[in-house]
Amino acid sequence: MPLVDVTLVTGRPPERIRDLIDRLTDAVEQALDAPRPSVRVVVREVPATHWAVGGQTIAERDSRPA
Repeated sequence: MPLVDVTLVTGRPPERIRDLIDRLTDAVEQALDAPRPSVRVVVREVPATHWAVGGQTIAERDSRPA
């Protein structure tokens, strides 16, 4: 039973997440010759204030003037 675990910063519309799930399921099915009903996909959405790169949150990075 393959499991794909994806973590994203929140903010994408539900239809984009749904499309991602479909495409990941297709990819695993094809790459591993796995039966489609056995493919699991988990999408976790994390607030931009809870995700940091180099000690700076995504929210802080995105709020800086360009």
